[in-house]
Amino acid sequence: MSSDLVIVYHRQPYEEVEVDGKIELKENSSPNGIVPTLKSFFGRVEKASWVAWKYADDPSNPDFERVVEIDDSYGKYSVSRLPLTEEQVQSFYHVSSKEAFWPILHGFKERYNYDPVDWPTFRQVNWAFAEAAAAEVSDDGVVWIHDYNLWLVPGYLRQLKPSVKIAFFHHTPFPNPDIFNVLPWREEIVKSLLQADAVGFHIPRYSNNFKAVARSITSARSTDETPTPEAMSPRGMALSERHTVRAMRHHDHDILIDTSPVGVDTDYIASVVADPEVQAKVADIRSEIGEDMQLIVSVARTDYTKGNVEQLEAYERLLVSRPDLIGKVRLMHVSVGANRNMTAYEEVQQRIEELSGRINGTFGSFEWQPVSLISTAIPFRDLIAYYRAADVAWITPLADGLNLVANEFCMARDDLGGALVLSEFAGTAVLLKGAIPVNPFSFASMDRGIQQALDMDDEEKRSRMKGLRESVQKFDINAWVTSQTELFDRLRKLPSKEAKS
Repeated sequence: MSSDLVIVYHRQPYEEVEVDGKIELKENSSPNGIVPTLKSFFGRVEKASWVAWKYADDPSNPDFERVVEIDDSYGKYSVSRLPLTEEQVQSFYHVSSKEAFWPILHGFKERYNYDPVDWPTFRQVNWAFAEAAAAEVSDDGVVWIHDYNLWLVPGYLRQLKPSVKIAFFHHTPFPNPDIFNVLPWREEIVKSLLQADAVGFHIPRYSNNFKAVARSITSARSTDETPTPEAMSPRGMALSERHTVRAMRHHDHDILIDTSPVGVDTDYIASVVADPEVQAKVADIRSEIGEDMQLIVSVARTDYTKGNVEQLEAYERLLVSRPDLIGKVRLMHVSVGANRNMTAYEEVQQRIEELSGRINGTFGSFEWQPVSLISTAIPFRDLIAYYRAADVAWITPLADGLNLVANEFCMARDDLGGALVLSEFAGTAVLLKGAIPVNPFSFASMDRGIQQALDMDDEEKRSRMKGLRESVQKFDINAWVTSQTELFDRLRKLPSKEAKS
């Protein structure tokens, strides 16, 4: 039976767990995260499928189970698994996507190098995803493709199955033409995306950048623009946009441009905060810190886009300029390695460790260490406890599609305590009213921001946090699910069109 909805994402929608020497497919242990959110759409259609890749030593092995049927709390659905060798994954994902596309998407042209990219392999893998989706979807169904490593799937799918409705959602920033057009494959990528019926982005800046890139490369033009909703357009912010594109036309094909930020599961976070075990963990953290100590929490992956190094340098300047804070403040800097076998990330991790060691060696004592560096992932429930116990959340990426750590921190603060220092270059900065905005490229801005947070009185914290929580709740995961459901309803009503080059 063909599917009404096919989700195409590189990750499988379950966890593979070894039990008694055999691999079992277990439902995701936490309802938090993008995979469970996407699976929540399965209950809205009669038949659904998922397309993902899976490691295979020999993709031609007849014993490889390409399609598995799943029956879990989200319903019954099929998973079409593409067997990819380790070499294919390294080429398509780690090299092309992470080493070539990632720096461009985040505006780091100086880190870009396309020489190692094997474009034929990238095409080959994207074609395999498109074939798998075409095999699963009904003639009038919807295929929902996720993220930049599958840029070519819309174009290929339109060739294979012209009548289906195609939606694409971009989870990272999308840069302006001066940055994006560094990619030598820019035309092929953009023309593929323009074969979709809808292309989605988190915030207006990314949608408008896509419009600008498409206009720079093709004859596509904007057909609908509207004033940006007030809740997404704070004046003077680095990522603000006063108007937002809503539709484009390429030849005789209309493309909806959907702007809808993915939020956090506010209900789930509230349930975690209310858990007696988590509340006890909060009390233990505060007891260990002491009444006179202020705790700053920073959580990010080890990545040059996340501003880890720049933040530690700012913290060092803080301790130099404010000797009154010696012994009175602690930074819990969580920096989890995304892929330690990639040189760029190894360099960042080494610099983080060097800076943390220097700060602790210069300012620390037997009784007090100014930096607690944590390089392993912390369970989500424990993170919520730290957010709830902290005085300040310091979130300062140089570029970030959204950054839901900031949203999680706000939802953990049902006591209306704590201050949020947030980079203007995190996508979520245009949504969160009440954060202290900082420019991570400016020493003065970073220094002022963290000092303002540490010196903030309780009344101002409560006022700011009230606004922050209202913003997070307005743009929570339920709002995103609703917006995407409405988008699919619009797509199903559109007339079918064949691909145009």
